[in-house]
Amino acid sequence: MSGMDMQCFPGLVLALSSLLGALALLQLSLYLRVPSRYGKHEERLCRPRGRLPARCAWFLQELPPRLEPLGCRLLCCLFCWHYFYRTFIYPFFTRGRPFPLQLLFFGMLFCIYNGFLQGYYLIYCAEYPNDWCTDIRFTSGLLLFLLGMGINIHSDLLLRQLRKPGEVTYKIPQGGLFTYVSGANYFGEIVEWFGFAIATWSLPAFAFAFFTLCCIGPRAYHHHRYYLKTFMDYPKSRKALIPFVF
Repeated sequence: MSGMDMQCFPGLVLALSSLLGALALLQLSLYLRVPSRYGKHEERLCRPRGRLPARCAWFLQELPPRLEPLGCRLLCCLFCWHYFYRTFIYPFFTRGRPFPLQLLFFGMLFCIYNGFLQGYYLIYCAEYPNDWCTDIRFTSGLLLFLLGMGINIHSDLLLRQLRKPGEVTYKIPQGGLFTYVSGANYFGEIVEWFGFAIATWSLPAFAFAFFTLCCIGPRAYHHHRYYLKTFMDYPKSRKALIPFVF
C-alpha cells in the first residue's frame, strides 16, 4: 500500500504461518486426550490457583486483535467483526465460570500473535484484483463466514438461556444445531474461520482456521463425552462436532 513505511516480507509470513500450524498440531496432541482445564472440565481436574470472572477474562483475551492496525479493507472488517462480538458483546452476557489466569495469559498471547499475522498479511502483503468481491472464492468464503458466525452467535444464546442468573450447574443444550451436535458453538466458529480463509485465500488465514479446528475441536469432543457420562437421557444420536459425521 502506498504511503506505508512498512513492507511485506513473504519469508516472515511463511515462518509465522508455519509456526501457527505447528502450534495447532501441538494443541491437538495436548488436548485430544485431556481437555483444557476450565469450565465443566475443571471439576474433575485440579483447580488452578488464579482465576478471573468469565466476563472479564473473555474481554481481556479477545481484545488484542482489535488493537492491530487492520486497515479498512473488507476482509479486515470480517476479522474485526468477529472480535468486536467476542470482545464487547459476548463477555457481558456470558454466565460461565471463573476463567484460569494461565489460560487467559496464553489466550492473550495467541490473539496478539494471530492478530499481527492476519493484519500484517492483509495490509502489507495481500494483493487482490479489483473484481475480487465477485470471485467465487470470496463469495463462497463470505457466505461460509456469515453462516458460521450466525451458528456461533445463536448457539451462544441457547447456552446462556440454559442458566438463570447466578446458576453454575450444567444442563443439556437444546435447539438449533445442538439438535445434531454437542459442540454447535464450536462448529460454527470453525466454519466461520474456514470461510474467512477461503475468502482471503491466504496461508495465514488457512493456518488460523486449522489452529481453530485443532484447538476447539477436541474441546467439543470432550464436551460430548462429558454430556454422555453426566446425563443418562442425553440424546445418543447427537455427534460431537460435525452433524451426522463425528
